[in-house]
Amino acid sequence: MRKIRVLVVDDSATIRRIVSDAIGASADLELAGTAANGQLALDRLRREPSPDVVTLDVEMPVLDGISTLKELRVGAPRLPVLMLSSHTEKGALATLDALAAGASDFVAKPRASSLEEARAFVELEVLPRLRALGGRAVEAPARARAPAPARPRLSGRVEAVVIGVSTGGPQALEQVLPRLPRHLAVPVLVVQHMPPMFTQLLSRRLASICALGVEEATEGTAIRPGMVYVARGGQHLVVAGRDTGRQLRFDDGPAENSCKPAADVLFRSAAASWGAGVLAVVLTGMGRDGCAGCKAIRAAGGTIIVQDQETSVVWGMPGAVATAGLADGVFPLGGIAPEIAARVERGRLAGARCSP
Repeated sequence: MRKIRVLVVDDSATIRRIVSDAIGASADLELAGTAANGQLALDRLRREPSPDVVTLDVEMPVLDGISTLKELRVGAPRLPVLMLSSHTEKGALATLDALAAGASDFVAKPRASSLEEARAFVELEVLPRLRALGGRAVEAPARARAPAPARPRLSGRVEAVVIGVSTGGPQALEQVLPRLPRHLAVPVLVVQHMPPMFTQLLSRRLASICALGVEEATEGTAIRPGMVYVARGGQHLVVAGRDTGRQLRFDDGPAENSCKPAADVLFRSAAASWGAGVLAVVLTGMGRDGCAGCKAIRAAGGTIIVQDQETSVVWGMPGAVATAGLADGVFPLGGIAPEIAARVERGRLAGARCSP
């Protein structure tokens, strides 16, 4: 398999050098070039063969990251782009704008106190994303994973929807959550892999476009139907209690699957609280987070649907669930919201027929 070619765009010479050196030292990555601002990057892309993935700084002189991304998308709508942003509120807002404009994923730069810390961050956070985003471009068709046959099950009453999502998640959530009906009579709990502040701003953005109420989860909040709760970055979200006394709680335990919050943690607690009443949804994302939690939901009698490979930015999380044979259905992104609504409604009608 050929190497994944990466174009590095950043106004910091230090960042360009660190990322370029890390790429050069990787057996499966290859540096396609560097650029100090967006305009230089666009000029390079017009002259030379397109790379497999681009890293793009959010804040740059001459032409910033968002403006560069919008121009790039005109000629290269499917080219994977990894945004590099700051941990400031301004940087987080700009990152969400970039994701809405078509960026594939993002990494929030750490406040590294040494070159060693910066290099370690690139190795742990940047390179795995480059491999995940660029993998589809260089993967031979024969190696594409096919899901194991789904295990269709009789429709039961849905009492809660839990969603796990990562790479490509903000765009996916903006397509799924606004399409859920206002009258959805169950709560929706979401784990999106993001750092603190980013999840707060994402919650506000989703609240502005959804018929359902949306808020970032807070400790001790009573879980209500018709509400969407987004897990807070840096803390696991769990469901405490049963029946009418369920509340949101935070768990400050260690990261799972290198994630905090982790979908596995939420899914396990949801299975313990709602049992067969859980509908789990696993959307685009790298890694396997959510797979172990789906096993717990399956054991409790719950239902699981996942996003398909074609519409996923990275088919890691949903692919792990599908290939494990845990999914009751595999759907394109545009079919996820209608499927959630249909399963909730079928469960409601079935419950009404069974009521004395």
